[in-house]
Amino acid sequence: MTSPDLPAELRAALNSHLEGLSRSDAAGRAAVISRTYREGGNSATIRTETDALAYALARMPATYAAVMASLNALTEIRPDFAPASLLDVGAGPGTATWAAAETFTSLQGFTLLDANAALRTLAEGLFHGSIRLHDTSYQLGQAHALIDKANPADLVVASYMIGELGDAERAALTDAMWSKARDTLLVVEPGTPAGYARIIALRARLIAAGAHVVAPCPHDGACPLVAPDWCHFSQRLQRSRAHKQVKGADAPFEDERFAYVALSRARVENRPPRVLAQPDVGKVEVAAKLCTVDGVVVTKVPRRAKAEYARARKWRWGDAVIGRPGEGRDP
Repeated sequence: MTSPDLPAELRAALNSHLEGLSRSDAAGRAAVISRTYREGGNSATIRTETDALAYALARMPATYAAVMASLNALTEIRPDFAPASLLDVGAGPGTATWAAAETFTSLQGFTLLDANAALRTLAEGLFHGSIRLHDTSYQLGQAHALIDKANPADLVVASYMIGELGDAERAALTDAMWSKARDTLLVVEPGTPAGYARIIALRARLIAAGAHVVAPCPHDGACPLVAPDWCHFSQRLQRSRAHKQVKGADAPFEDERFAYVALSRARVENRPPRVLAQPDVGKVEVAAKLCTVDGVVVTKVPRRAKAEYARARKWRWGDAVIGRPGEGRDP
């Protein structure tokens, strides 16, 4: 599994852009921008170089961690997937592109689309010294206009961006992204009920169009969760000194909640169950809420089943459960 923390090359590029930046000014801008994004707003609040840097400091590490966790889940189910081209829709400062480049050494072509000039300028500055990403194509304009002209790619990614669109525009962009995905489409959203609802709507629309879920779901059927429950996951990431300053936080880590779906044109056989919440690990048994082909079940693995119990103790929220998970019952 690839680390959820920003790679050294990206950290160094960010640090080189931070010289002379007022941390207090950045913190104020970051608070506004971050709140806007979590509420499903758009990038119109990012207008200047300071805005773009503030956003990158506050949100890039968490967005990168969520995308990387989603890519790790994808590659766990499809370890042979080796895309040669990437289309990053709503690319912002290039976060998903960096994550994809770290995950897939096979990637050679990188195309990014976004309407925000300040974020494109920052992304291109961060790419400048990169061995792999110095020759990317970053196109400026509205996604729905640019994507029609874009070349198809083996992997299409949209992270934290479909929430900026209205229902009709989101549906049209969903279809357009799928039409450009030669193999796989990955969409990542905030891990809120609203973010989950957007993922589920996109998932259902594309399954009806012939797509198959790679992750996180072990099936192509309707989501078995019932409100107020919703499917989301959490990824822990380390905070840098600058990250803590801009966030006004003391904790050395942050937990990013996110929802995602990876869809493929090829059917994936034998998809494993997925852990939907942090398991309850006790001395007598491990109890875990799993999404399975038969729906949501609570699996209990008793201590007397030593080998299975030892494996179950290592389960974490979001994990795919490889092997027989024990005896389940409906929650």
